[in-house]
Order: sequence, then structure tokens, then C-alpha cells
Amino acid sequence: MSIQIIVEKCTGCTLCVKACPFDAIRIIDKKATIDLNKCTLCGACKDACKFKAIILDKKTVCIVPDLKDYKGVWVFIEQKNGKVQSVSYELLSKAQELAAKLKTEVSAVFLGNNLDDQLDEVVWHGADNIYLVQAPELTHFQDEPYTNVLVELVKKYKPEILLCAATSIGRSLISRVAIKIRTGLTADCTGLDIDPQKKILLQTRPAFGGNIMATIITPNYRPQMSTVRHKVMPIKEPDKRRKGKIIRESFAADLLSSRTKLIDIIEEVENLVNLSEADIIVSGGRGMGGPENFKILQELAHTIGAAVGASRAAVDSGWMPYSHQVGQTGRTVAPKIYIACGISGQIQHLVGMQSSKIIVAINKDPDAPIFKVATYGIVGDLFQIVPLLNQRFKQTLGGR
Repeated sequence: MSIQIIVEKCTGCTLCVKACPFDAIRIIDKKATIDLNKCTLCGACKDACKFKAIILDKKTVCIVPDLKDYKGVWVFIEQKNGKVQSVSYELLSKAQELAAKLKTEVSAVFLGNNLDDQLDEVVWHGADNIYLVQAPELTHFQDEPYTNVLVELVKKYKPEILLCAATSIGRSLISRVAIKIRTGLTADCTGLDIDPQKKILLQTRPAFGGNIMATIITPNYRPQMSTVRHKVMPIKEPDKRRKGKIIRESFAADLLSSRTKLIDIIEEVENLVNLSEADIIVSGGRGMGGPENFKILQELAHTIGAAVGASRAAVDSGWMPYSHQVGQTGRTVAPKIYIACGISGQIQHLVGMQSSKIIVAINKDPDAPIFKVATYGIVGDLFQIVPLLNQRFKQTLGGR
């Protein structure tokens, strides 16, 4: 055990109970007992114990790698039905910037089957190397085989940084990898950079409900791992002159097996414009007053070919489905035009849309935070302004 109570010294004073931030200690029969499923070995209880009744030995669980052995920036390439997802190109663009500051190479990790027709695009978007693993078992994403393969590749080639999209696939995969290779993971990053002195990855993400932006580092373990939100990093234009090295790997059948069986894949049918891919989004917040009033936003969206979004307040009130939510706990979007109607502009919402090229805010409160990030602001009653905008757009677009 890495932590234990010396029963003979414990007096049941409860100082360790009060000090534990993870509620992992209970007093049973006047002696402290530690729940190892909750304990994180932070050492707070040991420091609080006046009777030296707690022994903490982290050496048995913490193995610090030799950091100089780890080189390169890796990007996990997400594919569906053999088609690379655009978020992977966003990560390759950012990886190029990070690699330039570290004076190293960008490598892509590409798992699937029959992927050769996609390799040039991956290289053109920034990969210097592609670690390619193809097998029928990898045709569609499944947790176990993908995790096993990625872990083996990391152990063999030792990347310094590993980036993955904060999608349903990425979140499921990369957390498992982090546990198996015993390193840190920062989820849902909205910014990445390199510390110029220490040459380590600076991973920025919203924290405490989006009220602050925290920058997190992994100074002692490798690789440094992050998941990154879709649409927060621009895609650079592909350079078709680039050449890359293809490193083909294969693995034993036992690593590719899975305890789960994929029965079928059913494509989601969307009647509306996809929020993540929309060039124009019209969003409503608490100021809409009720679900029936979103009809005026839907009419405007229909006129200008936009998607309809909503703030968390509107979704929590049951006015719009969760699939329309924009913000820290919803979709991250970066359309050409974002029209915010009745949205105050709390940080949780801004995190999900502040990368939009043009932001138009409509709000009756002139001091609403949304106006601080808006390209254009209209102070007034949205129930008067939105129908007038819709009417004018119909006249203008109909006259083309």
C-alpha cells in the first residue's frame, strides 16, 4: 500500500478527516480508515496528522520518465467511415505552431482500414510523419483496440505531446490511454502554447464553471496530453508541396480484440443545418422569454440559411433541445456570422462562440457582457428587431 494508518498512533481526532479534500477518510471504531477508491495520495491528511499516524509512500506508484527520451508533437487523426474529420486538420495546424517552437516534427496517428487515399491530405495539412495502422478490426472506432494500439505506439516512439479532439471518440479514447501510460490529461482545451523558457505545453481551458481560464502544465510526465474543442483553432491552407513519411505498423490479434461487438452504425438524420459546420448561426438566450418565441429565430434562420443555437439558460429551461446548445457545456462554434439574441454573454457562452468572425448582439440591456465581444451591437427589443431584420433579408435576398 502507498498510504496507511498506523493504528497504534491514531487517536481518532478527526484532523485528517477535515483535511481530506476528497472525503476519503472515515473514523471507524475510533480509528481513521482510508477509502483507497477515493484517495489521490495528495498528502493533505499526512500533513494534518499531529501524531504521525499516517505513512505516505508515493515511490511505489509514481515512476518519473526520462523526459529527454520524448520528442515530437503527435495528433490523433479521427476518421469516420474512412473520412478524416475536419477537427483533425485544426489540430495539425496548431501542432505545426507548437512543433516550430520546440524545433521538432509533427506526426499523425492514423488508425482504421483502407485509409491510403487519405494520407496525402493528412501530410498536406501538416504531418511530417504518419504512423499508420490498418486492420479490419479498426475500421470503426472501438475503445479497446484503439486504446491498445495507441498505447503501444506511445511506448515505442515516445512523443513529447499528444493532441486529440474533444469529441465523443476523442474523450472516450484518450482518457483510457492516459491512465494506461500514467500521465496527465487536460480536457476541453481552448488554447495551446509553449512556455518559452521551460519548453513545456501550456494547456488552457475554462475552469470553475467557465468563470476563469486556467492554464495547466504537465512538467514531470510524458507525453503531455490534451483534448481540444472543435472550431477553436483555424485550419491552415493545405500545402500540396509537402512530403511526409509513412510508418506502417501492425499488431497481434489479441491487441485488436474487443469485449464489445459493433452491431450497426446508424447515421443521424438532421433536418436543420449542423451547428458545428454552419457559416451563420442565430442563437437565443433567456431573453427569448419562452420556447414559442424561438419561432422568430427559426424564421430568420430559414431566410438566411443559418442554424439555430441556444444558450445554456434556454436549454436548461426546456425551450430548445441540448443539441442546439452553444457554450462550454455544449457546442463550440466558429461561424462567419453569429447573431446573439437575448443572450447576456456570460463566460460559459462566450467560450463556445467567441471565435466567430462577426458577432452581432441584440439585447435590451446596454451593459450586457455580450457587447464587449460583439462586432456590431443593437440595443433594443429583439421581438421588434428580429422580425424587421427578417423582413429586410427577405427583400434583399429575394431581389437577387
